[in-house]
Amino acid sequence: MESSSTTGGGTRREATRQKLYEAAVTLIAEQGFSATTVDEIAERAGVAKGTVYYNFASKSVLFEELLRHGVGLLTASLREAAEQTAREDGSRVDALDAMVRAGLVFIDRYPAFTQLYVAELWRTNRAWQSTLMVVRQQAVAVVEGVLREGVDNGEFSDEIDIQLTAAALVGMVLVAALDWKSFQPERSLDDVHAALSRLLQGRVSGKG
Repeated sequence: MESSSTTGGGTRREATRQKLYEAAVTLIAEQGFSATTVDEIAERAGVAKGTVYYNFASKSVLFEELLRHGVGLLTASLREAAEQTAREDGSRVDALDAMVRAGLVFIDRYPAFTQLYVAELWRTNRAWQSTLMVVRQQAVAVVEGVLREGVDNGEFSDEIDIQLTAAALVGMVLVAALDWKSFQPERSLDDVHAALSRLLQGRVSGKG
């Protein structure tokens, strides 16, 4: 999983951590967290086992940082989509639509991470549960901000539940994208985005 800080002039340690993230997310998606060993992660990343422990205290810490890193990239993508729409004087609905597309682009690029992220949301016995809740809220908060702006300027009804609506929109993108990747891979990203866009903009009933 790439980030802007690890391209070009990124440090050697950042590049190594990037390799470890990639190796961990692939292996854990293939065989589960418990079955994945540090030795396997190191081998897949092409580094010594000691390098894993130099960068992360344990496999659990590595996975916790992987979740933080991945959701951070998603949050940045959502924020950039909203800010780009604002720079172009788009509406708040346009901003939400842009974020739906940004979410689909992220999931298209990182399907294994998305699968792990959604699975972990349902677990309650993990050491990293509190971290996962924090980073999830950071992503949802970006959507909440756009909804709140829309309520304040009269574009959206002041009766909407901002917190629940934001969570529902994020969840819609995650679940629809996983269904796309798992059961309808022949569909294009544009096709999936168009379907969710119609739903978002209330153009499902055939009226108007």
